[in-house]
Amino acid sequence: MKIARVETTPVVVKLKKPIGTAFGQIHSFGCILIFVHGDTGVIGENLVFTLNNRRTKVLCQMIDELADLLIGRDAGHIAEFWARAWKDINFLGHKGVPVVGISALDGALWDALGKTVNLPLYRLLGGAQARVPAYHSGGLWLTSTIDELTAEAESFMSAGFKAMKMRIGAADPVTDAARVRAVRKAIGPKIRLMVDANQQLNENQAIRLGRLLEEFDLTWFEEPLPAWDLDGLARVSAALDTPIASGETEYTRYGFRRMLELRSADILMPDLQRAGGVSEFMRVGHMAESHDVPVSSHLFPETSIQVLGGLSNAIYLEYMPWFSELYREQLEFENGDAIVPERPGWGFTFNMDYVERLRT
Repeated sequence: MKIARVETTPVVVKLKKPIGTAFGQIHSFGCILIFVHGDTGVIGENLVFTLNNRRTKVLCQMIDELADLLIGRDAGHIAEFWARAWKDINFLGHKGVPVVGISALDGALWDALGKTVNLPLYRLLGGAQARVPAYHSGGLWLTSTIDELTAEAESFMSAGFKAMKMRIGAADPVTDAARVRAVRKAIGPKIRLMVDANQQLNENQAIRLGRLLEEFDLTWFEEPLPAWDLDGLARVSAALDTPIASGETEYTRYGFRRMLELRSADILMPDLQRAGGVSEFMRVGHMAESHDVPVSSHLFPETSIQVLGGLSNAIYLEYMPWFSELYREQLEFENGDAIVPERPGWGFTFNMDYVERLRT
């Protein structure tokens, strides 16, 4: 199959209620839907986004310009596209918007391949597991009161989730400890609990807060330091008993290789749009496996489920339903696990009726 054309469709997805994290409020997303059209009629789909619709036009233009590398080419030569695109972005650099542009097209190509051979991606990628433990990440925000936190945590349990994540990063670490204590008391000792500081602490703050939180048996302490401070993160990881999870804003195998060399995190968290798409997510996953380090996903539950299903060291799917209404199909869960769809490609297709309503 040859690639005939590439189409990008930007839309704005607004939250019903703004949410608060340590790095600020989120009220909307600039989503770019990517459609890679093959000359056989197969269409590969993918999604990338920006926070609060900031720099969506810049990202859309990057995708459109990288699409020139695909027209008339064999859609199944995904690694060949990736290598050519990597060389093409050299002048601008191998992080940020250029890599997200590659990720956007890479994912659409993999979806097209799965649809062409009528197989879900996780089977094309090796078929390591057909279900992945999931944690609910769509709540327990920093702006919630303690009463709101406990009520929401209980609602996640009622929905069948056996793990959940809350945000921390209050000005006073004692406040964070009190909020985590309240949630742990509400959910009991058997439900897994993660915390996320959204990169807003320094090394000393992270160690102090981490020690305050160790009594709550956390599954992990996520992103305590800015993404660029890998050396400091390694020192935090060494100082705490609680596992450190990080990597959502790291780019490609080279960034994750450095994290593994420094032992910056106990769990790596590649993000499909920043790691480099399906191709690079799998490279990172296998590299982590060679170091006996597990991986979890960041956002994109409908698509991340397929790459996690292809990795034997994948331990959790982050369930964040921000974009779930964009799809016709819905994720299925059973006993706290997300079920990897057996439908071709991603197993999820855009609900164009809903997308059109967002465009009007």
